[in-house]
Amino acid sequence: MTVLEPEGLYSDTRLEQEILGPGVRLLQGHAKASLAELPDSLLAEVDGLMTLRMAVPAEQIARFPKLKVVVRMGVGYDRVDRAACAARGILVANVPDYGTMEVAEFAVLLALSLRRGLILYHETQRGPDPAPWAVMQSPLHRRQEVQRFGILGLGRIGSAAALRARAFGYDVVFFDPQQPNGWDRALGIRRARSLDELLAQSDVLSIHCPLTRNTRGMIGERELRLLPRNAVVVNTARGPIMDLDALERCLRDGHIAGAGLDVIPEEPPRDPIPSLLRAYRDREPWLTGRLVVTPHIAFHTPEAWDDIRRKGVETMRDVLVEGRRTNVIPPESD
Repeated sequence: MTVLEPEGLYSDTRLEQEILGPGVRLLQGHAKASLAELPDSLLAEVDGLMTLRMAVPAEQIARFPKLKVVVRMGVGYDRVDRAACAARGILVANVPDYGTMEVAEFAVLLALSLRRGLILYHETQRGPDPAPWAVMQSPLHRRQEVQRFGILGLGRIGSAAALRARAFGYDVVFFDPQQPNGWDRALGIRRARSLDELLAQSDVLSIHCPLTRNTRGMIGERELRLLPRNAVVVNTARGPIMDLDALERCLRDGHIAGAGLDVIPEEPPRDPIPSLLRAYRDREPWLTGRLVVTPHIAFHTPEAWDDIRRKGVETMRDVLVEGRRTNVIPPESD
């Protein structure tokens, strides 16, 4: 069997070869942006494909006559055309258990840094004309214990975020129809019966669901305005889940007090960039201390990168070589 790592991520592949075993040949490509850069002769040999940043669209899947398994070396699997894979009987798997702690911590950190004024004071104290050395009045500032921390999507990362937010004193509530009854009791948090019910009581909304056809555009202007006035919104999941233009309107009129975004709909942004991001980059005064944008790095630690590498190849071994169903995404899942 042959496994392809098309991006040439690592200078040596001894770890991968050790895990896959002697019966598997590992090939590296050196594509910079797309599988289209690789020759048909290489793709014709491949039984297993491991990708980190690279998309796997239908037209590229068609170039792999022997392909049996695609492993997305990360949590999100929206970059893989699962319908095209399913039509060929190709299994798709991900790595759902890397970066769990990092992303959960980062989500809570974004909320805390906004709610306690860390971002506001940082921005207003630097430069040649700092703000007065005094308290600033802002609707952002709240004690954690009087707020409800709403979690949309209580998978591995959402659960880890719930535990961390609870440790800081938040009253934690979640909505996730995929989780069985009792999950809330195991974590010591509360369940909302619907998305609307979650939103209506979330002083902080933290998004932790995957990007699917059902979650794309899930949080629009209607949903944002269901949040209590002066709520904070945090997204460390996928950018297209939330309407960025709607978020801007709600920030401008003051319904939303602040937002922390590690993800945006198009990454990296291309011209014309969203107007909210333009206002942020231009440091427009109305956004001071109210918006944090980071470049999809919530997962980033050396330990998380090690997990991506090891767990990615372990998943390939389990599914391709040993016939297990480790981390396989059901083709009928949304």
